[in-house]
Amino acid sequence: MYDLVIRGGMLVTRAEAFRADVAVQGERIAAIGRGLSGRQTVDAGGLLVLPGAVDPHVHLAMDAGVTTTSDDWTTGTIAAACGGTTTVIDFIEPDLDGPLRPALAARRAEGEAGAVIDFGLHMTLRSAAPNVLAEVPDAHAAGCASFKTYLTYDGFRLDDVAFLQTLKAVARVDGLALVHAENHAAIEALRAEALAQGHTAPTYHASTRPVSTEAEAIERAITLAGIAGARLYVVHVSTDLGAAAVARARARGQAVVGETCPQYLLLTDAELDRPGFDGARFVCSPPLRPADHPPLLWRQLARDALSTVGTDHCAFFFEGQKTLGRDDFTAIPNGLPGIEARLALLYTYGVRAGRLSLQRWVDVCCVAPARVFGLYPRKGSLMPGADADIVLFDPERAVTLDRSVLHERTDYTPYAGMVVQGYPVATVARGQVIVREGVFLGTQGHGRFIARPI
Repeated sequence: MYDLVIRGGMLVTRAEAFRADVAVQGERIAAIGRGLSGRQTVDAGGLLVLPGAVDPHVHLAMDAGVTTTSDDWTTGTIAAACGGTTTVIDFIEPDLDGPLRPALAARRAEGEAGAVIDFGLHMTLRSAAPNVLAEVPDAHAAGCASFKTYLTYDGFRLDDVAFLQTLKAVARVDGLALVHAENHAAIEALRAEALAQGHTAPTYHASTRPVSTEAEAIERAITLAGIAGARLYVVHVSTDLGAAAVARARARGQAVVGETCPQYLLLTDAELDRPGFDGARFVCSPPLRPADHPPLLWRQLARDALSTVGTDHCAFFFEGQKTLGRDDFTAIPNGLPGIEARLALLYTYGVRAGRLSLQRWVDVCCVAPARVFGLYPRKGSLMPGADADIVLFDPERAVTLDRSVLHERTDYTPYAGMVVQGYPVATVARGQVIVREGVFLGTQGHGRFIARPI
């Protein structure tokens, strides 16, 4: 007799949907079949049974210079679990010139002390200094096999020479290079011009980071990755031009993966034009785009030009944090909360709207992130031997998104008032039911660091 049996649900994988029971023994899935019996049984009749979702792009307890993101490892991962996410991948941001290994150890310890679900880490490479790049093999060996780079932001950006050197260092260990791709020079010039003209409102955040600044930088990053022979993951693609550049690279056989986020699929730059300072709630980078881009991004996601959906969860309170930029849009902390609603939003506005198949929904939220980042089949899978990370999802449950139903530690949600039809009702993490009907039942520190050998 198994420890736990989830009985009678519709199992959904990236390839198929079928009715079966799922048996759990200890922390692993033990069997898939019919008529399985367990000491504890969960009735999943009428529900979809999914592999736990994997969010490959979150920022918890992140130092943003003048302030720190409002969600820490505990509050952020509780919110993730309540939304059906059972694994997140966050970031290490070492000092400018390293060292990397102590920064990895410190960040891992933070996660292990606070996280309620399992987690991985990306290493940020802020410099191409020889001593920094010399540590890339050590970081890879320690289970941090993906490396974040920036083409913008002072203190983080790499110029083309440094970026190429960094790509080569990552390629030498067969790691995966992540890139935040925006044209720094153009953005800085446009921001300075706007401020000189007295334009300080939130809407100028979008107008000073136009579509072309992302598209050019993605093209450049892909070109340099090809020269370096590096595998490339383009984070938070917000424009059709950027997605098209990824699609062309994939079509010619280059190892490039594109990610987008719910905010770019569902929101537009009109949000930044809200009266007064309310548009600051929607300031993120890249910015929200004109209304013609979301429909095109959905098509790119459906055809695998874009392969994953992460949240880029980077939460701040509106009062006291976003309001730091009340007199200067460049001082508004960049980032949106969103770690909790991803599965429900993609189901409602993807599957129910006919933009994604049921299997594609599970692929972009659960399977593909696990595959890309070396977690599969331990994560993102319902097969025997995988970690028992399982989500029970009610396809008919209607929920209006607002602060009363979400667990993120912030005073607003960018999706306020949106009605989702389809919502997680239970989350199992490594064999333990940690969320039931929106109530968190798990424990702080249950999450483990997952070393990734990609």
